[in-house]
Amino acid sequence: MLSLNKFVACAALWGAVSNTVFSQDEGTQPTDQPLSPSPVADMVIWGGPVYTADDSNPKAEAIAIEGGIIVFVGSRQDAERYVGDDTTILSLDGAALFPGFVDGHAHLHGIGERELTLNLEGTPSISALKETVALWRANEQPAVLVGRGWIETHWPEGRFPTRWDIDAVVADIPVILARADGHAIVINSKAMELAGISGDTTAPYGGEIIKNALGEPTGMLVDAAMSLATQLIPADTQDDIDRALVTGANVYARYGWTGLHNMSVPLSRVDALERLADAGDVKIRVYNAIEPEDAPSLFESGMRQNADGRIVTRAIKLYMDGALGSRGAALLEPYADAASSGLLLTTREQTMPLLQQALGSGIQIAMHAIGDRGNRLLLDWFEEAMNDIPTIERAIAIPRWRDEHTQIVNPEDLPRYAALGVIASMQPSHAIGDLHFAPARLGDERLVGAYAWSSLIASGATVIGGSDAPVERGDPMIEFYAAVHRHDLEGFQGENWHAEEAVRREEALKMFTLWPAYASFAEDRLGSITVGKEADLTAFDRDIMTIMPTDIPKTRAIMTIVKGQIAYKAD
Repeated sequence: MLSLNKFVACAALWGAVSNTVFSQDEGTQPTDQPLSPSPVADMVIWGGPVYTADDSNPKAEAIAIEGGIIVFVGSRQDAERYVGDDTTILSLDGAALFPGFVDGHAHLHGIGERELTLNLEGTPSISALKETVALWRANEQPAVLVGRGWIETHWPEGRFPTRWDIDAVVADIPVILARADGHAIVINSKAMELAGISGDTTAPYGGEIIKNALGEPTGMLVDAAMSLATQLIPADTQDDIDRALVTGANVYARYGWTGLHNMSVPLSRVDALERLADAGDVKIRVYNAIEPEDAPSLFESGMRQNADGRIVTRAIKLYMDGALGSRGAALLEPYADAASSGLLLTTREQTMPLLQQALGSGIQIAMHAIGDRGNRLLLDWFEEAMNDIPTIERAIAIPRWRDEHTQIVNPEDLPRYAALGVIASMQPSHAIGDLHFAPARLGDERLVGAYAWSSLIASGATVIGGSDAPVERGDPMIEFYAAVHRHDLEGFQGENWHAEEAVRREEALKMFTLWPAYASFAEDRLGSITVGKEADLTAFDRDIMTIMPTDIPKTRAIMTIVKGQIAYKAD
């Protein structure tokens, strides 16, 4: 069997032959070109359609892998040449194979934590919230009751929960329950007392303490104000952190993700991820964007990665504004349903030095922006920094900076993404949830430019798809379905949901494969099924490129492969 070193040395000689001469779409080998010897592969996969996300060879019947590298993409007949006595043959049995799906924006620790703590996802009402909290209190007996995942936009009560709702079921210990988007919490009166919050408390910059008509705090804290109460939560032990990270990675491998872009990561968790990956406990790839307070350390060290390159840290996550659901997204004009224009979470003076230093060091910037004002300011500040630091003085000519969410964009600003080379990092499932309440928040007119995936792609911008889990479920098939169909999971699409912003399936595939690779500086190694690239692959039990859109969310991953190693395989 050809060793990896020998394979790399001769790849240039036979790689192009494997990918073109023997491709089913390219015909037979020219008579004047001699055959290069084929290596015996570690693994051959066939038995179903292979979608490559490679425009030069978009579909195949089989692939071969040697030493974690793709060495052949083409017909099943020609793939037989790569089979030897020690070759593992994986039959898809009619399932479809794709480049490894990558979640372009998620929170790995939160995904694991959701599995290990009080999960309020899908809670249908305040009444149900109270029942769930009471049951958890009775069974778990925590010192501080912490949960996450509620979202009020479909609740029959038509309002946020309050401290008095929670007091009715748990009043003796502090309770802190985070909204699904992570930009607001509701706490009970005990938590308010211990945090020292009263009607006279001033919210910190970038935060809001919601009060009722009598001026009493309701228990709802938005964005920066959350820190007043979250200090009550006991710090995680290292075992807690490790368990959450490993749990989250295993959940994601089971969903079919070969990797994720991990947002808002403390450096201590980067250390843990590198250690866990080196030990074989985290099997998927993780591309980290760290917290801004850790930026000096990353500027000093530069990009870092673990031993096998599975854990890469090269970005800093910043915040421009809050979230739409909690009315923290910064808008150019006030909300249609409230006398507020949202919240800015940073200032130009705080941000510009970071942007300039990032340009000089080659560290990527990933900045959260949701409202049309937030997105415009992001583009303004990015453009100003790029003008201040000419291309010749930058570590990377095109820095691949990212706008995380890009949800509500004034149509005048849409062409600026391609012009500046700013990547739009978007989460399709946000649209099919938010568009139930976004018309009330924004009015119909501002929905032009909202969740505008197709318009951005047509303009020449790079759009990467993600889930923002644990804000959303984190299922790649929900994200793919939302991107190509733009209906909610019950099949509903409102008149003002702008169906024209749905994308073609070929575009959606790249949103979760090739374009996330570009956004993490890895397009030469990952993102498509191409000879010479690393074998990151996802197999789904249905052909999502051809089935009815309504069948896409029913699709499940049957196999997840990272660099030629199986990270998950269904029974």
